[in-house]
Amino acid sequence: MDCVGARALLAGTMAMGKLALEAILLPRHPSGMKTVEPTVRRMVLKRFRSVRSECVYFDNPTIFVGRNGAGKSNLVGAFSFLADAMTVPLQEAFDRAGGISVVRNRLSSGSRPQTCGIRVDFGLLRGDRQGSFYAFEVGPCSRHGFAVRREQGVLGSGATRVWFERNGSGFRSNMQGLAPPVDHASLVLPTIGGIKDFHEIWRGLSRMRAYAIDPDRLREAQKPTAGHELKADGSNVASVLREMTARTSHEADRLSRTLGTIIPNLESFTVKDAGGNLILEFTQRWGKQAPQCLSFDASIASTGTLRAVGVLAAAFQLAKPTLIAIEDPDAGIHPGALGTVLEMLEVASQRTQVVITTHNPELLDSKRIRDRYLRMIEWYEGGTRVADISDANREVLRERLAGAGELLRTNVLEPSPMVYERREDVPLFEELQ
Repeated sequence: MDCVGARALLAGTMAMGKLALEAILLPRHPSGMKTVEPTVRRMVLKRFRSVRSECVYFDNPTIFVGRNGAGKSNLVGAFSFLADAMTVPLQEAFDRAGGISVVRNRLSSGSRPQTCGIRVDFGLLRGDRQGSFYAFEVGPCSRHGFAVRREQGVLGSGATRVWFERNGSGFRSNMQGLAPPVDHASLVLPTIGGIKDFHEIWRGLSRMRAYAIDPDRLREAQKPTAGHELKADGSNVASVLREMTARTSHEADRLSRTLGTIIPNLESFTVKDAGGNLILEFTQRWGKQAPQCLSFDASIASTGTLRAVGVLAAAFQLAKPTLIAIEDPDAGIHPGALGTVLEMLEVASQRTQVVITTHNPELLDSKRIRDRYLRMIEWYEGGTRVADISDANREVLRERLAGAGELLRTNVLEPSPMVYERREDVPLFEELQ
């Protein structure tokens, strides 16, 4: 079959089988599947990109719903920025995000530069569900571009609580003997993250990953990498899948069966060497009386197929991030396969925290979508606002009178009225004693 025929077959109806993906992707726990405590329970953003001042609460999974340009990508970008800030110099973290002038929101201050800051309140850390958080604030500095104004890290509560605070060039902590170097353009936590008491905070932040899967990058022959961790655009997916399947043939079969719920008649997929680079190859088989077989590589695969492959690799990569945030995992995927993608992400939420963005009514109509997963993203008075859905919407979804997608289609999926309240003074820091 030629490329045109292959494309036509791949673009055909993608009938989703009724496979229980949790049985394929994860071993069954005697008492049922365990719920993973969210790494991030709450995030406060202050003058970050399009956000002036917002307090965002997270579940697992969390689904950001909003129109194009409302700021969903900026919220996802906060996770990658935080992870970079823990592993590279702060200047480089800003550069990767487009520069401090891009990261810092200027809408509320005119031409006068203002501070920008982030606070993360954690879920379960060191057996404690309360009290652990990390926050920092960066302000302008005429000579050096920016300076860290303040930084706090707290782990645990009660008698076992440990903390540090950096205020300008000053540093204090309730851990005796802790005296790290303090530089105006550097954060303290990456320096002390190797210390046992603060390692969980550093790891929770540094292991967060944000993804915007680019199917065109998946079509290309890819240079081999270690394959332990997926890149943000999915451009090393072949190495990741090779590493995932290298340990046992069962793993390859498991992933093939998962992709088989999206790609019709899929028998197997393989990672092949092509002149020192790696390519993905898929094999389909159909027909009982006269079986036929077709093999094709990623260069002619459909956009939806490749996006699904990228989402699968992001969700179940060996690196196991503490949080994965995926932008529009449903884009280009046939409506008949959206349930599989959503179920895949739900299963992934049993091993890590999952955050996605969408404005797809077909995905939101799934019965798997619970009202507590949804966060509405609105563009209001020149900035991004975040809120739960309205009480009326909650009641409709809980009573199963309509799906969230139907509410979106009829323009009645709406945020709680709190989205229109002014929230300019959301605190980043606490008084530590």
